[in-house]
Amino acid sequence: MNTVNFTRMEDSTREEYEFLDDLEKKYCSGLADRLLKALRQLEHSLSGYKVTRLEHVLQGATRAHRAGESDEMILAVLLHDIGDELAPHSHSEMAAAVLRPFVSKKIYWIVKHHGLFQMFYYAHFFGGDRNIRDQFKQHQWYQDAVDFCHKYDQNCFDPNYDSEPVEFFEPLVRKMLANPAIVDAEHVARYGSA
Repeated sequence: MNTVNFTRMEDSTREEYEFLDDLEKKYCSGLADRLLKALRQLEHSLSGYKVTRLEHVLQGATRAHRAGESDEMILAVLLHDIGDELAPHSHSEMAAAVLRPFVSKKIYWIVKHHGLFQMFYYAHFFGGDRNIRDQFKQHQWYQDAVDFCHKYDQNCFDPNYDSEPVEFFEPLVRKMLANPAIVDAEHVARYGSA
């Protein structure tokens, strides 16, 4: 079978979905390659800073690595701006959605909200509320998000910082993306529990 026969899902067969499932598994196995390619594309992203978006995330991930952070935190820092290209108005949510199956709820929450927390450093220049992050002040991971932005985001625009290259982080990306830790309802329906 090269393609399924149905044109409406309601007319499909088990065999067709087993065929599609096999193709999807093969496609999912290439996620690390696609994310590494998207990461490298950040070299040509938004300009105006002293460093490229790629250098920005490499600098943050290098700082996280050198600080002895966990693999999931390093991955989160490395990919926290991966959504900039396609979701410039909601890049945090896009990056968090990509990371969600591979990181803890805490890391997912931090990445999802980092854009709002980062506004502390510049919103007041545009008449905005730099303390908008305080709406989450009682949240259990509030300080973790503050620390994420302070240690691995707002300070990572230094053209003289000695960052590790993408290739340094590639084994970590491949390892972390090899097996989703969190499964969603669609996954459970298809495969049963993790």
